This record gives sequence, structure tokens and C-alpha cells, in this order.
Amino acid sequence: MSVHRCKGTRDMSPQEMRRFRLIEGIFRESCLKWGYEEVRTSTIEHLHLFTSTGTLTPSRLRRVYSFLDWDGWSGERVVLRPDVTIPIARLYIETMADERLAKLFYVTDVFNFEETGKESREKWQCGAELIGAGSATADVELVTLALEVVRKLGLKDVELRLSHAGIIRTLLTGFGLSHEKQTEVFDHILDGDLSILAKLKPERPELGRTLATLLDLKGKSVGFLKNMRSLVNRDLPELEAPFSNFIDIVERLEAIGCGYQIDITSGRGFEYYTGLIFRLFIGSEEVGGGGRYDALIPLMGGRDTPASGFALYLDCLMGLISPEKLTQPSFGKILVSAGLKKAGDLKEAFDLVVRLHEAGYPAEVYLGGPEPADLKWIVEIRSKEPRYVLTDRVSQRKFEAGTGPEVVALLGGRKPRPSAKSKGKR
Repeated sequence: MSVHRCKGTRDMSPQEMRRFRLIEGIFRESCLKWGYEEVRTSTIEHLHLFTSTGTLTPSRLRRVYSFLDWDGWSGERVVLRPDVTIPIARLYIETMADERLAKLFYVTDVFNFEETGKESREKWQCGAELIGAGSATADVELVTLALEVVRKLGLKDVELRLSHAGIIRTLLTGFGLSHEKQTEVFDHILDGDLSILAKLKPERPELGRTLATLLDLKGKSVGFLKNMRSLVNRDLPELEAPFSNFIDIVERLEAIGCGYQIDITSGRGFEYYTGLIFRLFIGSEEVGGGGRYDALIPLMGGRDTPASGFALYLDCLMGLISPEKLTQPSFGKILVSAGLKKAGDLKEAFDLVVRLHEAGYPAEVYLGGPEPADLKWIVEIRSKEPRYVLTDRVSQRKFEAGTGPEVVALLGGRKPRPSAKSKGKR
């Protein structure tokens, strides 16, 4: 019988896990400093959580892993979470609705079926959700946090692309389209299928011209955006409010020196978004994105609560981390070697390793085989006095110590005592 992993899944080697933990650590540190708290939701959620509110498109729902969760003679259909924002909105409604402001972050996986198995069916994300704040400043905070994490990873040439779901929805509503149809039409447009525009027959033909104008909306200044607003508002005055909100956000991003590219067609996956949508790219690789979703919590039965969030795509970021970033300066590993046949020797070796750990040093007992690549010191425990001989693997100098505390002191640079064999070399 051959043994192999399931299609569309991946294992992470020790080297890959180092990349994963590096990203996770930088992300957690940044979120905590910005005042966010960590949460974790269940891997399994009720299917109706994603269907009753119309928050996921039919194409995405066809890709969820669902099954019956049997309870006696009845069962309810559940899914492996295909999205994280919706479960966190559920968590907020259930346990945190009385809080005025909830700043939450997570590191977790999501599951989406992919027929060929060539693409990953399990993907890892780290993200943040800001619930209870509806201002443009809140949107700017999330954009800043996402960019901060990516830049701390040493990744350069990050492109921020901005869109606005309110502008898209207002225009498509003018065509008389339902919420679900709006998302379907826009997904066709983003896939390059502009023929769908010819199938739309608005009562006001000028809407077609306005939509075509918006699809070409690309620029790098708030002045450009203001000029575009004056042009399209003549055909659809209802665009004034979302355009003004978009301009407000962009002005604040400019005020803090944040570069961006306005691109209305970068709003892919805008099922539950209502305002700003942003995407982060490094070259052609999309490494994260998010936006405002003020309607989601009330759609799920909660109170009228503004919210926004983003996710960074761990799998993509792992492939972009430079080897140099993984080489962190460290003291170097300590290997404790002893004749481990006697119980006393075994205890002394493990006691010393624990003492070294408590002092902040990476140490392990030598079990045989090749030495670790990052080995700095070998500590040999002998049967005679002095009990400990330390060998610096870089200089090959040897030092002696009589007790465990002396070993720690010596490693800390305090009055090393050379061994008899190395005294003549000093």
C-alpha cells in the first residue's frame, strides 16, 4: 500500500515551519501592539451561517466541504470553515455584542474544494477584524497594520490597490440587480467577461456609460478621484455618498504618506463588503486584502454594527521570505554530552540542560549522530573534578567549570577558567 497525502493538501517541513512561525510571530506582535486580541473559532460551522445571509456566492458555496452532523435520527449540515470573517462575526454576536469596540486577530486555516487537486484546498491566513468602528480612520488603521506586517517581513515593492464596494453596489443597484446578481455580474467583469454588460438593460442607458467609465478608474491621487466623482455623479447622484467616503479614506492615507493605486476592478470577492476594499500585491502575487463589511453583522441577526477587516495569505508569504530573514542572530546551540548509562549522569545532564534553558540558552542532550549545524558549545560531563569541560566549537578553546551555575556564568562571559589542555594556548 502506497502512503501519500490527500490531493490539494500540504505538509510543512521544519524549514517551512520556520517561515510560518516567523510570519505568525511578526503578525501577532504587531497586532498586540495595535491593541488587538487573539481569538480562535471552530473549524466546523453550520452551513446556514454561510447561506442564510447570502454572504457567499453560489460559486463559493459549491466549493465548501460539507457533511451531515448526525444527532440521533436527525442531522444538520455543517462545513469546514471556508471563510474566517463570518465565524468571527458569529463569535461577536454570541459573546461580545455588548462591547463597544472589539479589536480581534487570528491565525487559522480555511478549506475550499478544488477539483483538480493541483491547488491547495487548505489555506492558512492571519487576519484582523475591527468591529464597532465605522470611521475612515478605522479603515486606515487596518491598511496600516497590514502593510506594517508585510514590511516587517522584509518584503519590498508592496502595491496597495484600492476599490470601493459602495460605488460598485450603488451602480449595479441602478441596473435593478439583486445583491446576489450584483456579485455575479461583478465577478464576470473581473474575469474579463465584459459581454455581460451588453446583457444588462437598464432603464437609464447612461448607467452603462458610467459603469464603463468606472471600470477604467485607475489613478494615484485623490485629485483624480475627485475629478472622476464630478463626471459620474451627473449620471447617478446616488454615487455621491460612497465616492465621498472613498475620497475621505484616500485623503487620510495620503496624509500619513501611504502610497496606493486606485483600481475599481480590484474588488474581487466583495460578497459582503460595503465600503473600502483593499488588496496587497508583491509583483503579480496577491498576499492579502480586506475591506469594510458594515451589513454583515445585522444580516446575521446581530445589531447594526460597523466592521472591517483583512487577511494576509500565509502560504503566499512563506514563499516570499528571504533565507536571510530566517537567519536570526542567536547565541548558538549547546550540546551536553555525558555517559548516560548511570542514573546519576543522566540526571546531571538533564538538570544542566534545564538550568541552561532557564538562563535563556538553547541546549540539548547529545543523543548520538551528527552535531547540529548551529552548534556553539559542547559541554562534557566527566566522572572526575572539575566535572564540566566546555569546548568552544568556533575557537576550539576549552574551559573548565566545577558546578552547573559556573557553567552558566562562564557562558555569560564571567571569568572563564581554561582547562589544563588549553592553558598554554592563552
